[in-house]
Amino acid sequence: MRIAGKVTMVSVVLVAAATLSACANSEQASTGTLPTAESTPPPTTKTSAKATSTTAPGNTATGPECTAEDIKVDGDFGAKPTITIPKTCQPPKKLLSKDLKPGTGAAVAANSNVSVNYLLQTWSDNNIVDNSYDRGKPLDVEALGQSTLIQGWKQGLVGAKEGGRRLLVVPSDLGYGPNGRAPIKGGETLVFVVDTVKVS
Repeated sequence: MRIAGKVTMVSVVLVAAATLSACANSEQASTGTLPTAESTPPPTTKTSAKATSTTAPGNTATGPECTAEDIKVDGDFGAKPTITIPKTCQPPKKLLSKDLKPGTGAAVAANSNVSVNYLLQTWSDNNIVDNSYDRGKPLDVEALGQSTLIQGWKQGLVGAKEGGRRLLVVPSDLGYGPNGRAPIKGGETLVFVVDTVKVS
């Protein structure tokens, strides 16, 4: 009886350890779109099997592609921005980048270490998916070009200067692609406002 009890207890401990290990690996892999106060933001390139839509529904505007000038952003550097996405033009098919407030410090290079605050809003439904402003802590990225961030960030942040605010509009092929990453739908265009806090 004692041996059977010990075997059962060891089995329970092993199952619990395996479950906790799987959860820890899952949390580490999803540096993601619904972060806790301790985690980092979404722009990693890993995709999720949960996002199955191949096109982003929502904004079904017709007409020309939007430009960076068509997108309205309110708020000063360091404050949580408000983004207004137009309904009179289509999401752009190429990366758009616009300095809303030019910085005066060091410029971001392909492999710079950067500290940024950001807000991510999806184009199709105007949903704020993530932002660092509410967490009160900027995201620190080492070697931008070598990081696991989405291509839209790797390309779009180059040239941004410390102390500046930049708008990035990222088409899905430079974001999360046709499969998306929950809760971001496949084919989704991403709109970021990024404050470059520090460059080294």
